[in-house]
Amino acid sequence: MEFPDELKYSKEHVWVRVEGDRAVIGISDYAQEELGTIRGIELPSVGDELEQDDSFGSVEARKTIADLYAPVSGAVLEVNEELADSPGVVNDDPYDSGWMVVVEMKYPEELKSLMSPGDYEEYVETSE
Repeated sequence: MEFPDELKYSKEHVWVRVEGDRAVIGISDYAQEELGTIRGIELPSVGDELEQDDSFGSVEARKTIADLYAPVSGAVLEVNEELADSPGVVNDDPYDSGWMVVVEMKYPEELKSLMSPGDYEEYVETSE
């Protein structure tokens, strides 16, 4: 399982890559592994406003549908349209081509509530 150093993680297994005032968001390697084969993804539209900890979409896997919870608040600037036709990209490459949305952060200080890669790895290990 991978825990890239440049990312921050939420307890809901969502990662954030900070690029200036933007946050690139996706689900962690752990989350995609736990879900199994991803069959569908529902994401917000460009322009939608996300609030930290609120649901912003869902992932449909063989056994379940899991809500996605926003790790930070802000306006959706981009949505990974490729995932609509190829949701399995998240299983294959959750940290690069499997990104889900890009958000312009409203409150960058919310990043302080997220975990470092080491803390997240420990969190995952104690969750199993």
